[in-house]
Amino acid sequence: MSKWKKKPVVIEAFKWTGGPDQTEDPLWVIDAIKKGTVRFGNVEDGTCLFIDTLEGTHKANAGDFIIQGVKGELYPCKPDIFEATYEAVTD
Repeated sequence: MSKWKKKPVVIEAFKWTGGPDQTEDPLWVIDAIKKGTVRFGNVEDGTCLFIDTLEGTHKANAGDFIIQGVKGELYPCKPDIFEATYEAVTD
């Protein structure tokens, strides 16, 4: 067994609130909604997003981060994992 560390990768992401307080959606998620790879759904606990990822369809709940990866792929990420994995980039 050997150890590996993740290469530094810059991604784009936003926190999806799932409600009327969502003031800005990046163009890449708007395009994905138009293409149908991101869809709104209703579950017993409210509105969610269904996101077609490289590993299949995943559900994003309000408060989750939506990430666009290095090849344009989209996927949801829980806030605690996001905050432990990523930090803001300043230009």
